[in-house]
Amino acid sequence: MGNTPIALGLMALLAALMIAAAISDLRSRTISNGLNAAIALLAIPFWIATGLSAWPEVPIQFGAAFGVFLLFAGLFAIGAMGGGDVKMIGAVMLWIPLPLFVPTLTVMAIAGGLLSGAMLVHIKMRPSEKPVEVPYGVAIAAAGLWALHQHYLNQFQSIGST
Repeated sequence: MGNTPIALGLMALLAALMIAAAISDLRSRTISNGLNAAIALLAIPFWIATGLSAWPEVPIQFGAAFGVFLLFAGLFAIGAMGGGDVKMIGAVMLWIPLPLFVPTLTVMAIAGGLLSGAMLVHIKMRPSEKPVEVPYGVAIAAAGLWALHQHYLNQFQSIGST
């Protein structure tokens, strides 16, 4: 399940889109709606290619990703995250298998913390009057790439499993 040529091609496309979003966020602190929409909409053929059943797996996957989106929308509402980042998190989570939701969010938090630390060092070395904006799309992309590798590309995942 999941490693058909179509699924692998879609995963490669997802990886490219996440990298493009990370680069865009680094350069301009924005992630386009079109890029986020492409990530979200390509999840549908990915679900089909990986054999996700129309009931109950697709609604569960969508509901879980929507729940994560709502959680981060709350962070956007209080000014802690940008809107593009929130949309990207929701779109990427459509691709992530449910057992990897919490580990993916953990990797995202760690990457975001490291990124925030790097931004603080950068601001200390080059003071600026502009407010610090963390390009969190980089952390989202890193976590998404990690999750794709863990679930779909890790050939050693069967070691230790029964």
